Amino acid sequence: MADLSHYRNIGIFAHVDAGKTTTTERILKLTGKIHKTGEVHDGAATTDFMDQEAERGITIQSAATTCFWKDHRMNIIDTPGHVDFTVEVYRSLKVLDGGVGVFCGSGGVEPQSETNWRYANESEVARLIFVNKLDRLGADFYRVVGQVEKVLGATPLVMTLPIGTEDDFVGVVDVLSQKAYVWDDSGLPENYEVTDIPADMVDDAAAYREQLIETALEQDDDLLMAYMEGEEPSLEDIKRCIRTGTRTMAFFPTYCGSAFKNKGIQLVLDAVVDYLPNPVEVDAQPLTDEETGEATGEVATVSTDEPLRALAFKIMDDRFGALTFIRIYSGVLNKGDTILNSFTGKTERVGRMVEMHADDRTELSTAKAGDIIAIVGMKNVQTGHTLCDPKHPCTLEPMIFPEPVISIAVAPKDKGSTEKMGIAIGKMVAEDPSFQVETDEDSGETILKGMGELHLDIKVDILKRTYGVELTVGQPQVAYRETITQAIEDSYTHKKQSGGSGQFGKIDYRIKPGEQNSGFVFNSIVVGGNVPKEFFPAIEKGFKGMMEEGPLAGFPLLDVEIELYDGGFHAVDSSAVAFEIAAKGAYRQSMPKAGPQLLEPVMKVDVFTPEDHVGDVIGDLNRRRGMIKDQEAGVTGVRIKADVPLSEMFGYIGHLRTMTSGRGQFSMEFSHYSACPANVAEAIIAAEKEKKAAK
Repeated sequence: MADLSHYRNIGIFAHVDAGKTTTTERILKLTGKIHKTGEVHDGAATTDFMDQEAERGITIQSAATTCFWKDHRMNIIDTPGHVDFTVEVYRSLKVLDGGVGVFCGSGGVEPQSETNWRYANESEVARLIFVNKLDRLGADFYRVVGQVEKVLGATPLVMTLPIGTEDDFVGVVDVLSQKAYVWDDSGLPENYEVTDIPADMVDDAAAYREQLIETALEQDDDLLMAYMEGEEPSLEDIKRCIRTGTRTMAFFPTYCGSAFKNKGIQLVLDAVVDYLPNPVEVDAQPLTDEETGEATGEVATVSTDEPLRALAFKIMDDRFGALTFIRIYSGVLNKGDTILNSFTGKTERVGRMVEMHADDRTELSTAKAGDIIAIVGMKNVQTGHTLCDPKHPCTLEPMIFPEPVISIAVAPKDKGSTEKMGIAIGKMVAEDPSFQVETDEDSGETILKGMGELHLDIKVDILKRTYGVELTVGQPQVAYRETITQAIEDSYTHKKQSGGSGQFGKIDYRIKPGEQNSGFVFNSIVVGGNVPKEFFPAIEKGFKGMMEEGPLAGFPLLDVEIELYDGGFHAVDSSAVAFEIAAKGAYRQSMPKAGPQLLEPVMKVDVFTPEDHVGDVIGDLNRRRGMIKDQEAGVTGVRIKADVPLSEMFGYIGHLRTMTSGRGQFSMEFSHYSACPANVAEAIIAAEKEKKAAK
């Protein structure tokens, strides 16, 4: 059995274009996992194996791979940087023990790296920092270090300093050993020599070393006291303190280099081994109660002696079938074992287990606590499900995914593709929990729902290329609703006489607006048997069945209270059907008189913008009928919180990026329904009527 202290489960995350994927490539090359490095800009990177990734030069799915460095096994996940795919970063961080945050030497701390940093803080993942692309024009290591302090509110522990800048960047100074690592022009990562520090950097290097030791020793009071009295700590002691501080996130060891030019990566790999925690050192995952979802106080201790507990964190479909990525927290899993999915209560047999290297795989017969592996052909497992020993059922803390806010209607271009589209979409929904699908009852259209416009754009592209389904895509749609504003009292009689028994039902009722979010409420105060009790359910059913279609434009009607107070019946002709029809007629007759009103979904919008663009952003939100709720100044900019109607937010990311020269970012989630202004409502009602006429 391999020693768990030699395991490192790490993620590499950063803003779009900071060089995560290139850094991963270099790590794989250095550790001997691949022999020829692929470049992102050629579309040949190992971990970007989807067509859409190679083409756009961005990472969409998180890819997993395993390699070895100095007898340590590293399970690495390369995560996407783009805002619409943060769900990928979030779920990867959930199962990792440590991470490397990559920042661009010239771009610095960018919005998406802030979001990812926030996720990593929430998941309590220890991190190293790698300032990349120091060979680029405008690269400035010291500026980026300053931004890490200001923007992220984090303490960078500077471990290496750059020798030369931009085109003259040749290597790094290792602050701790006070040695210089200088690479030659061959571009090969192994062609470097260790020399003395360049004369003009000796003072700087000494100052940074002193700072490093002082910060590190804050983890051990005795050593700090001795150091203050002039006693130099041993290298082992300093490293132990750095390790402790990294694990508790007191500071983040910070390295520099150029992944593309193969400079400085070895030191980052050494740091992963030296300072990032192994699976046993991380706080164990809490177990939760299956019914309530509350924490039980128990944890999944990382050990091979415990019963099996694993979390499925990602589902991926590839040419060999469905892959379920799992992180094993405790116990051992063997090929052929039967395991329990505590969410569905069903057991499944483990057929094939594989270790992934991007989209290649190696067969495994056994895996154990600390491993990240994939199981082939699991049937009913979804992201966030717990897999465990059937004799010891348990539930690990689940993942929470945001609700989709935007939808588009799609239809296959040719009739033959309908079934193909259904199967493909089924697989995609399993892979991405933030992507949902439903069928519109009236039009029979398929509605795709997602986190943003780029998100849905990529989904349509995958359907076309991976699954060969050409789609016709409609305009993005908003889910409107209707309600009423006035209380009315009315009466309706349904009478039908035709040969044999007739139909008769008379109801007297009051309709009034209900409380917000109360839905549909029906009650009866009829006394004296003018309407027999057995007909009440039929009357309620008649009204309720009509609520799906409001009187204005046919959108569902919300928050209405109906009270039945009198009526009449016929001993022979009255029946449940007669009273149900009476209720439907009453709805059609009375709802248009009750002051119907159109409601629109309002989103809680959180915009982040640099200070110099606050005025523009607020002005723009006001033009979009937004209500500004709050403004708070952060270290690098301002967060603006507002309520804005969803219909005004289409295409917003493009406008925001233009206004803030690419530095703004936003997130939004559904807040509540509120009344549409009259001019907006009229246009929507007219458009709906036109649609109906066209049908």
